[in-house]
Amino acid sequence: MLIKEISREECNQVVRAGHVARLACCKEGRPYIVPITYAFAGNCLYFFSMPGRKIEWMRANPNVCLQVEEFFGDRHWKSVLVFGRYQELPPEGQWHREHMHAWTLLERRPNWWEPGGLKPGRRELATCSSHVFFSVDIEEMTGRAAYDAEA
Repeated sequence: MLIKEISREECNQVVRAGHVARLACCKEGRPYIVPITYAFAGNCLYFFSMPGRKIEWMRANPNVCLQVEEFFGDRHWKSVLVFGRYQELPPEGQWHREHMHAWTLLERRPNWWEPGGLKPGRRELATCSSHVFFSVDIEEMTGRAAYDAEA
């Protein structure tokens, strides 16, 4: 197997082709990582979630990392790390346009809201909608690819 660095354009292609990333955040030196559905446009990734640990932790520390990957087989894959900053997109005020943009991008995917909108355990009716749209402004993106040495 051979491993090589991939270009920013190749990283963009991997992120553009995907729709689920692993989001890592950190609070008080303790890491937390979860899978999350995203949309990619410009230099941002857009997300939807219900309030919970990841939102609380990103509010406390907006520096995050995401990992997106493509697998073509055990010895042929691409993996991209995205480093950036969390930005909440409330539906009113200065972030209204970005909030609507995130919604428009995410709703293009079937059942886009389910991973961020469902919680484990018994389902109860919520008294109000407290969902959160947010973005991650990309500060750095790096990637690697593995290829079978015989190919």
